[in-house]
Amino acid sequence: MNYAVSSQWQGGFGANVTITNLGDPLTSWTLTWSYSAGQTVTQAWNATVTQNGAAVTARNVSYNGAVATNGTVSFGFNGAWTGSNPAPTSFAVNGVACTGSTAPTTAPPTTPSTTGPTTPPPTGPADITVNSATRYQTIDGFGAAVSIWGSAWSTAETQTLVGMGANQFGLSIVRTGISPVSSEWATQVSALRTAKSYGSGVKILASPWTAPAEWKTNNSRINGGKLRTDYYDDYANHLNSYVQYMRNQSVAIDVTSVQNEPDWHPAYDSMDWSGTELRTFVRDQGAKVQNTKLMVAEAVNMNYSYTDPTLNDAAARNNIGYIGGHIYGIEETGRLAPYPLAAQHNKPVWMTEWNHHEADGSGSNIWGDPGNQAVWDETLDDIMRTVHRSMESNWSAYIWWYGKRFYSFIGDGESAYGTTAGAPLKRGYAFSQYSKYVRPGYQRVALTKSSKASPLEVTAYQGGGKITLVILNRSTSAVNNAVIQAPQNVTRADHYLTSRTANAASQPVGVNGGQATVNVPARSISTVVFTL
Repeated sequence: MNYAVSSQWQGGFGANVTITNLGDPLTSWTLTWSYSAGQTVTQAWNATVTQNGAAVTARNVSYNGAVATNGTVSFGFNGAWTGSNPAPTSFAVNGVACTGSTAPTTAPPTTPSTTGPTTPPPTGPADITVNSATRYQTIDGFGAAVSIWGSAWSTAETQTLVGMGANQFGLSIVRTGISPVSSEWATQVSALRTAKSYGSGVKILASPWTAPAEWKTNNSRINGGKLRTDYYDDYANHLNSYVQYMRNQSVAIDVTSVQNEPDWHPAYDSMDWSGTELRTFVRDQGAKVQNTKLMVAEAVNMNYSYTDPTLNDAAARNNIGYIGGHIYGIEETGRLAPYPLAAQHNKPVWMTEWNHHEADGSGSNIWGDPGNQAVWDETLDDIMRTVHRSMESNWSAYIWWYGKRFYSFIGDGESAYGTTAGAPLKRGYAFSQYSKYVRPGYQRVALTKSSKASPLEVTAYQGGGKITLVILNRSTSAVNNAVIQAPQNVTRADHYLTSRTANAASQPVGVNGGQATVNVPARSISTVVFTL
């Protein structure tokens, strides 16, 4: 039995508990322990946890009651403490005292990489060879959006999403909305401030859905409508006022978009622009938005007609820092690919929204089950594949839709879909294989693969004294004893794996000089981190 404090802050903490069954197979389990310093459990996932005074009882949920001999089961929770937070000293499963370790852990082992029996020290030719002399885009980060119209993430939820500890996902970009009503700007301040202070190098992207209704041709916040040209200066001042308001709340807005989806005019907040109108606005008004970098234009499917006019106009181009776009239907257009004009003018491309969840059908209660096959297939074959493709397209950022939603990174508690509010989800662990280990400022570098490694989709990055490889194996066969060749000797190698049955789990690595051997299971995504 292992009780691990994954993160701790003033008055609160997160923990992960793993039970290893050394006895007969279990069909259900109940774990009990007691706290000695008044700690309380406030939120749990993958278990039903109750507390009576110091005594805590955790029971399996519907999908994880069966534990085979030598099998494991895990659950997590957040708790509160005052004064001190010592780990419990005794546990019992189904009334039987546990004899395994209960020592708390807070991070992966810091000893040099281990060599298991299935990962011998590498010898012979490499299957993946990293060539750091050839460099591509600089990575700005991986992220998700807070609720655009609803409530904010809690402090604990924000820490789960941006933190770098166990069962945290390391997001380095948080997207938020710019309400046309300034009195609503305060809603997200606490979550954004927490993200900036608790995360590592977190950037904030702010996107407006509409200008105030009275500035638009349809006099409405919804159904599109254009910004009237006589209000262009007011809109620029509106964006600037938002940035300065947030700055005064200790929230730096790193990137400010001119418009979310100028080519989509639904019956909710929206505003219509053409590419030439966007060009005119940023050329004539963009300099008024201070202490941030502007982005154009977050079109639905990275439609270049909304960004080419700005890129082709030197005065407009000088007033923007980034090109943004979404990937709805993008593969049909052929634009999940490098954007040559943006590269020519050194404007990083950010993918700023995608929302995809076909697996649930009509209210299917599947998302809280970490082993659900449909959820995993969609996560690996659709979501993670597009992250890989966007990196190969030389884009600098990938931002998912809401970070807190039943189909996203942490659950929202919507009963029809089976998640617990704030609980880490499978999709979050998979996404963290990029977000947690490919950090802002890293550069993507070249690599070559042998025929043995041909089923693998691999990208490599260098920065911070590390080389990081993210490996997708969407095939139905494992690639075992794959030899990775680094450009120089490595002092340490770590391997983390997410699959249908594993959540960012540490794996054995065999190391010899500048080479490492890893096993890449079928239907998995994993990250190999070399410390140079």
